[in-house]
Amino acid sequence: MNTQEIDHLSKQKAYDLYDSGLIHQLEVGTTKGLQQIHLHLFEGLYAFAGQIRELNISKSNFRFANALYLKEALRAIEKMPENTFEDIIDKYVEMNVAHPFLEGNGRSTRIWLDLIFKKQLGKVVDWEKVDKTLYLQAMERSPINDLEISFLLQNALTDKVDDREVFMKGIDQSYYYEQPEDRR
Repeated sequence: MNTQEIDHLSKQKAYDLYDSGLIHQLEVGTTKGLQQIHLHLFEGLYAFAGQIRELNISKSNFRFANALYLKEALRAIEKMPENTFEDIIDKYVEMNVAHPFLEGNGRSTRIWLDLIFKKQLGKVVDWEKVDKTLYLQAMERSPINDLEISFLLQNALTDKVDDREVFMKGIDQSYYYEQPEDRR
């Protein structure tokens, strides 16, 4: 199966996460909840669906959390507060640095983030309002300075937390973020 086929099937599974109601049964803000999301999106597509990686990975010149310390890092992230917008962003940035899966981290973690926002703030991100280039640049710089990602996401928050259209367009946008520029 090629990348485009995996993306298409996984996106259908993401839609199903909402339409089936399963999204309302997931643990919020935990590693287990993130694993549940990843498993749902990638089960049958990747042998490692929902499993914490045991290999070191990197993207461009950035090395994600060392696999040797990953489980410890995930326990620490899970304990991070999520009472305010700033707390949630800090937790999101740390989870991105951890990158617990071999593939599919961004797509899974954006859903995970929205569930935290919904539970704690009664808001979700309207991802359609978040420019791909600005988002990817902000995420790349977020381990050093999270002001850009905070600004982008704060300005895209909506109280339409149970709006199917907002969720579905968010999934479309999330998958678009992961595509090379020539695939849109």
